[in-house]
Amino acid sequence: METKKPCAEPDIDAQEVDHPRRTFIKQTTLMTAVALAPGAAVKAAEAHLDDKIAAIFEKLPVNIEVNGTKHSLFIEPRVTLLDLLREQLDLTGTKKGCDYGQCGACTLHVDGHRVNSCLTLAVMVDGKKVTTIEGLAKGDDLHPMQEAFIKHDGFQCGYCTSGQIMSAVACIREGHANSEAEVREYMSGNICRCGAYPNIVNAILDVKQGGQQV
Repeated sequence: METKKPCAEPDIDAQEVDHPRRTFIKQTTLMTAVALAPGAAVKAAEAHLDDKIAAIFEKLPVNIEVNGTKHSLFIEPRVTLLDLLREQLDLTGTKKGCDYGQCGACTLHVDGHRVNSCLTLAVMVDGKKVTTIEGLAKGDDLHPMQEAFIKHDGFQCGYCTSGQIMSAVACIREGHANSEAEVREYMSGNICRCGAYPNIVNAILDVKQGGQQV
């Protein structure tokens, strides 16, 4: 009786397997290129330059001001503000915690308002001013909220601290630091796994009651 040999697995190069989304983008950008410049697009397609064309069309110009410094960038539309800051501008003070908008570790200010940068696409802040934890201090002079966190030991491991401080500053600016209960309510979007909440509340109330400019 003849023994059948097991079917050999197809030899597929992983690099040749294109992601459906990537394929769609390449196809649509090529069609756009044909509409805008038929001759050039056809020549590019014939020269197998579709990947390069797709990469160019995927990126969008973004002009933002971060901590007083203006940046003109070309970025992919799916890049979050958090990743732009950490990976392209080397501003790693803003932390990536849950990456789902649940922990508040990535909190920063956009035009003075606190936002979760992991849920904010970088293209959404075009023409706006962004302030991160690196932009609070003035040289060697710490921001009053930073000093208060040190004074009241408002952190242990420190991973959530930058987001806590940015939210704490916004909490006072928004007028939501008039009592311990109010501070807890409006700081509830920032999670501290170490459980330093009482000290964080004390730091915020200290700055608020001291009348310091934030």
